[in-house]
Amino acid sequence: MRVLVGAMGVLLMGIGMALLAGGGQFRDVALWLAGAVVLHDGVIAPLVLAAGLLLGGIAARGAVRAALIVAGCLTVVALPVMLRPGAPTNASALPLDYVRNWLLLLGAVAAVTAILLLLRRLRSRVLRRKRRTARRPRGAA
Repeated sequence: MRVLVGAMGVLLMGIGMALLAGGGQFRDVALWLAGAVVLHDGVIAPLVLAAGLLLGGIAARGAVRAALIVAGCLTVVALPVMLRPGAPTNASALPLDYVRNWLLLLGAVAAVTAILLLLRRLRSRVLRRKRRTARRPRGAA
């Protein structure tokens, strides 16, 4: 079964390469793929590694890591629209200020993360206070 699925995959890749070469877009796709490799290995991977090193000593690294993942996903979705060259031919095609909205969403992610961390800290203080009062003898003031 694996051999059959593998053979079908190789066949479909061959069909894709033939269609790509026949359409005259091979150079564009190769350039895009090379750019994607450079972007990933030269920018994204070092940023992720640096964030991991910086978050290593933080107690709330899980919440910060989740916020960074959400911010990264928002950026990946918004980037093509924000980097679209030139004005659209149809004025109603991209009528919004995407950079502003992207920044507002990143601010909302940061605010929600900060609120959750604050609530977590307050909750832990309340629990510590309850434990302290539970340990005291009844007659102690």
